[in-house]
Amino acid sequence: MRFDYSRLKGRIKMVFDTQERFATAMGISARTVSLKLNNAVDWTQREIILACELLKIPYRAIPDYFFTIFAKFN
Repeated sequence: MRFDYSRLKGRIKMVFDTQERFATAMGISARTVSLKLNNAVDWTQREIILACELLKIPYRAIPDYFFTIFAKFN
């Protein structure tokens, strides 16, 4: 299953300008953020909560940012 992180990527760009700055604020490497945003590594619950705090995402919006499934079009 692949998740669509386009909304999250946009929020990162809006708040931090770069994924590198966001990674620093998260306390993880830019490579790790890239892997997470490209569905290679899963987000942990703690990382989701911290990301929401840093990006000022309301907890009720977590599904919109972290659990939107890519629609398959054939």
